[in-house]
Amino acid sequence: MDTYQRIPLKLIQGKGVWVWDEKGKKYLDAVAGIATCSLGHSDRSLRKALSSQLQKIQHVSNLYEIPEQEDLAQWLVKKSCASKVFFCNSGAEANEAAIKLARKYAHIKRNIERPVILCAKSSFHGRTLAALSATGQPKYQKGFEPLIEGFEFFEFNNESSFKELHNLIEINGPRIAAVLIEPLQGEGGIYPGEKIFFKYLRDICTQNNILLIFDEVQTGMGRTGNLWGYEYLNIEPDVFTIAKGLGGGHAIGALLVKESANIFQKGDHASTFGGNPFACKAGITVAKEIERRNLVKNAKERGKQLEHELLKLIKLFPEHLKEIRGLGLIQGLVIKERSTLKSQIVVNQAINEGLLIVPAGEKVIRMVPPLIINERQINTLIKKLRVTLERIL
Repeated sequence: MDTYQRIPLKLIQGKGVWVWDEKGKKYLDAVAGIATCSLGHSDRSLRKALSSQLQKIQHVSNLYEIPEQEDLAQWLVKKSCASKVFFCNSGAEANEAAIKLARKYAHIKRNIERPVILCAKSSFHGRTLAALSATGQPKYQKGFEPLIEGFEFFEFNNESSFKELHNLIEINGPRIAAVLIEPLQGEGGIYPGEKIFFKYLRDICTQNNILLIFDEVQTGMGRTGNLWGYEYLNIEPDVFTIAKGLGGGHAIGALLVKESANIFQKGDHASTFGGNPFACKAGITVAKEIERRNLVKNAKERGKQLEHELLKLIKLFPEHLKEIRGLGLIQGLVIKERSTLKSQIVVNQAINEGLLIVPAGEKVIRMVPPLIINERQINTLIKKLRVTLERIL
């Protein structure tokens, strides 16, 4: 179907942070499947583990116990604030599960008949109908009305906006089931959460028995320079969702909950493919390699390097470039509003220079390279981006 605005580029091979097209041209990949290929391309450990898994068993469904699933769940619980995990296939599915959980929690724990979930404007939570309804960007929702009811929106990082919405909804009695929010808005333009605002959210949710749900689909698994985005904010959510970097390029997502939010019972939710042996083998391999290679620390250090070098580019092109936003290895180079330059123009030209980057809106150039990227490769990325901008401007 004609659902993608595809770039005319066929990538047929990859190794580490590099990919090659069908003509043999080499590109530095700072997209990584949109923050997904944590270990880069064709990683030796991942190849070995998945090849071995295929020689044993790849899928049995959740009718039976799955050792690989148990291994991954134990690692995730040990390394996070969660106590239980539900596995699915994607970030959107993980967020759908979180929405279902929030509604059931409201019904059985707080006797709320028609629960409301508060979400941030400019957020992105996925393309399925409930996740789309929770997304604070009308451009993604146009044409798919009527949306799912039960979602209201406040300004990200804005305490007054949240307080006004909260008070408005609660005026006739408790209705708010949960707050669903990203620790850093990705598709919305690479906006990190502010610690003071998120501390306020945590306090309000605790005081009112409201679930605080973090969408960590893009920020989880070391991307921000912490294993989880919530660690940067110095608070813990009651529930969080992950996907993208968890599988290193293989389809897997997960819903993680603290014991207080562990309210799903048998038959409440399910997934045919979710958490199967092959997907979970990918997940546990990525997890252990992130730990073994100290890739969270690398993400933080390389992120600082990338930010430092991008600031130099702003000084070179002050008429067009505004600022840097991001954490770790999710960085956004912001174009000035008055500039005629658009992110997609830069993305298209960068391909000619052997660099893959991705927009985060019309005026933000997003860089989310594999967590394995090294100092020299960051310098190469910057050089290619500088040449790209020189050719355009």
